[in-house]
Amino acid sequence: MDDSIILEGVNKIYGAKQVLNDVSFSVPRGAIYGLLGPSGCGKTTTVKIVAGISEATYGKAYVLNQTMPNLTLMNKIGYMAQSDALYGDLTAKENLEFFGSLYGLNRAFLSKRILEVMNLVNLTEEVNRKVALFSGGMKRRLSLALTILHEPEILILDEPTVGIDPLLRKDIWEELYSMTKNGVTILVTTHVMDEAEKCTHLSMMRDGRLIASGTPIEIQNSVGVSKLEDAFLIYGKASGESPNES
Repeated sequence: MDDSIILEGVNKIYGAKQVLNDVSFSVPRGAIYGLLGPSGCGKTTTVKIVAGISEATYGKAYVLNQTMPNLTLMNKIGYMAQSDALYGDLTAKENLEFFGSLYGLNRAFLSKRILEVMNLVNLTEEVNRKVALFSGGMKRRLSLALTILHEPEILILDEPTVGIDPLLRKDIWEELYSMTKNGVTILVTTHVMDEAEKCTHLSMMRDGRLIASGTPIEIQNSVGVSKLEDAFLIYGKASGESPNES
């Protein structure tokens, strides 16, 4: 498979603080690539650079063979941030219609697609309810619906299932797998071990660096353990991380 996302020696510096240090990885087309690590390790900064929201201080980021940031790729990327970018005074449907118009979706396709994505996130009965009345978990689910509304080739999800119940989380992951079968490439951040195990490819992060990369099984085998959690602890300790950071 060709690579849909490539990072080459990416560094990010804010003032005197270096947030990312020589981050390099490639994501094959149709893969689910996970970034696993504790809060503050650089996962969000990394995916923002891939999404074109932020720019590397040094190094290169490529998406679909184009250097990022690149406005011409915005319609091919779906980005779900940790914070929900929703309009509380609008209904769920009105939020979807607004963002659909920004993507240039025609009315007939948009109406059909709204039904599909709301069904996926189990919010069909809430479609005409104002978002201000939604719980945190419902807002998270609506954010995911907005992210996949325009059927992007690249899906970038920053902690997408926080606050979502386990049964619905399972359904969402099944849909993600289904999307990859159609060639969609997914980059996802998580600190949840069972979600990291669902990824086809994985990198562990600490203090702005990648400390291990490969498939989940390859990472486990590299240190001779049968659980990804154990591998994470071993790599964390080797890189100087205290147990309570993970």
